[in-house]
Amino acid sequence: MTNYFSGKEEKMNLVFAIDGSESAKRALEVTQKFAKEANAKVHIVTSLLGGRTSDADSIDKATMRLESAKQALDKEGIICETHLLVRGLEPGEDIIDFSKGVNADFIIIGIVKTSRVEKAIMGSTAQYVILEAPCPVISVK
Repeated sequence: MTNYFSGKEEKMNLVFAIDGSESAKRALEVTQKFAKEANAKVHIVTSLLGGRTSDADSIDKATMRLESAKQALDKEGIICETHLLVRGLEPGEDIIDFSKGVNADFIIIGIVKTSRVEKAIMGSTAQYVILEAPCPVISVK
């Protein structure tokens, strides 16, 4: 992508939010295709609330998810970094704050259908990201 102001060629920044769901696995495939076509750098992120809720097992599982996604992107020759966010924020807030920090061009996130009761009680990370994102969001079912 060419920077409008400097005229220099710059890599596009993609934020790929992963949570271990089936839709996140499908979103990884979309991320691979998009990043390859756009010659983009991918920031693979996952968020844990932190404090007592993030035990060693949760951190290990999250780290394994990140590394698995990184290996898949590395295999395709895509430049990527992993980021485990444990900052005491809700996942949606973490994804938005991180995306602003890296000046993301796109966010890619998997979405799952939830019941109205689940949404009312727990909220929807994907919905929050879509509504609050500083850039376009690609949502994958």
